[in-house]
Amino acid sequence: MQRVPELAGRDLTLTALSGGITNRNYLVAAADRTNRYVIRLAGNDTHLLGISREVELAATVAAAGVGVGPEVVAFIRPEGYLVTRFIEGSPLPEAEARQPANLARVADALRRFHDGPAIPGLFIPLRIVEVYRALAVERGVRLPPEYELAHAVGRRIELALLTSPVELRPCHNDLLNANFIDDGQRLRIVDWEYAGMGDPFFDLANFSVNHELGADDDEVLLAAYDRAAPRVDRPARLARLALMRVVSDFREAMWGVLQQGISTLDVDFVAYASEHFDRLIGNASTPAFERALREAGSD
Repeated sequence: MQRVPELAGRDLTLTALSGGITNRNYLVAAADRTNRYVIRLAGNDTHLLGISREVELAATVAAAGVGVGPEVVAFIRPEGYLVTRFIEGSPLPEAEARQPANLARVADALRRFHDGPAIPGLFIPLRIVEVYRALAVERGVRLPPEYELAHAVGRRIELALLTSPVELRPCHNDLLNANFIDDGQRLRIVDWEYAGMGDPFFDLANFSVNHELGADDDEVLLAAYDRAAPRVDRPARLARLALMRVVSDFREAMWGVLQQGISTLDVDFVAYASEHFDRLIGNASTPAFERALREAGSD
């Protein structure tokens, strides 16, 4: 921290922040406590998870520029440590995330970033899944029996969406509840390490499945994202969101599989992966899923 011009030579207090199972984060306060900062120390081998700290920097700067991310104070090279200004606010209670007013706020924050400037890096979830699989096998991780079924489901989704491609947009791609902070006026989003140019419906679906939204909630979220403008393709857009919920769980499950071969943290990544595989298979085994496959390509 002494290499950060704003803090060089000052007496600093560092306090570990909870949350996250990949990196270490610290709240940094100077003795006068006039300003507070957060520094993120990257975990071991996070590049194997598809994380680029340079892309994370660019995404965080872009998010701050459109008013949905923390201000970047410094980027410490060559370590790739990101220093941002601490956001004064409170977490978005998970139980309240499904309220229509909060769904509208989430939709607004995502649309701001999706409509913002392009960022470096790509996030193509089904290709990322393939990379995770190869790296996990290379490290001796035994693939769970659910993988083959999940892979077949992923192929069906990919084929269904070939007829209705979407323009790649800057996306966050890791919309866990812990990554939202309410500053009293708008929602801010932190932790941009998986950001990249991708399918905006993955972001919507990632938020949806991580917050266990129902079909009615998804309609409210998408209507807010579309600013309630009447669209003849609304059924196809809802279907794409539903399919991307399954893709989101596939990517998350395989993230857990790869972590079994690289992480040194005391986390049960086997159970973590199983949880997401179970939800994926459950959601892909319904008539609603079959209907979404038909409707998603009908635009």
